[in-house]
Amino acid sequence: MRLRGRKGIRESLESQTDLVILNPEEYKGKWADLFGNGKPIHVEFGMGKGQFISQMSYRNQDVNYIGIDMYDELVRRASDKARTAWAEEEIETPPNLKLALANIENILDVFEQGEVERIYLNFSDPWPKSKHARRRLTHPRFLDKYKEVLNSQGQIHFKTDSETLFEFSLNSFADYGLQMTNISLNLHRDGLNEEHVMTEYEQKFMGKGMNIHRVEVLIGEDALKEYQEIRLKKYRYQEPTA
Repeated sequence: MRLRGRKGIRESLESQTDLVILNPEEYKGKWADLFGNGKPIHVEFGMGKGQFISQMSYRNQDVNYIGIDMYDELVRRASDKARTAWAEEEIETPPNLKLALANIENILDVFEQGEVERIYLNFSDPWPKSKHARRRLTHPRFLDKYKEVLNSQGQIHFKTDSETLFEFSLNSFADYGLQMTNISLNLHRDGLNEEHVMTEYEQKFMGKGMNIHRVEVLIGEDALKEYQEIRLKKYRYQEPTA
């Protein structure tokens, strides 16, 4: 797929060294140093025009965010969204956000083992033909990569409008032996769920009355322990009080 954009895209990206990373491989194992703090790192793979990652960085300033896409034009558009999101506070450069130009196939060249706490996969290409299943971002070959870069608190948060991709993904997570929680077949069933930042695609699909499917996948050892302690607590037998 070729994404057309206006002239001067590369020049625009090269001028935004405060926000845009064109050589992310150079920061493998050094992202915390780049941000200059010990805050957790959350990454969106396939950020599109950047609405989600921009709003997340603004709403959750105790987290560092990295938005990744392989198209120059989308990274440029995302940079505009990011600066607009923070303009209300008169901050030109989001302090907790970086936008990187990279192919998700190569994430092991971008992140060190255990460098990321959370991965967002929002409305990824469903690749509907069976022969293209390996290209789906929830295929086990990608899960291998995610497991490598996620730390002990590691999670994957996945959203899609595609029922077929969602079914494939649930089976993929299950076959991989991953713990799933907060599964929703219609995230906004009772109206707009304001706890969740919406992507451009999500707004579009919501306007058409389409269901949004979502699941959280726990991978890190500590994340799984917390799940057992908190999520399953309601199922434990409680001795009656006198």
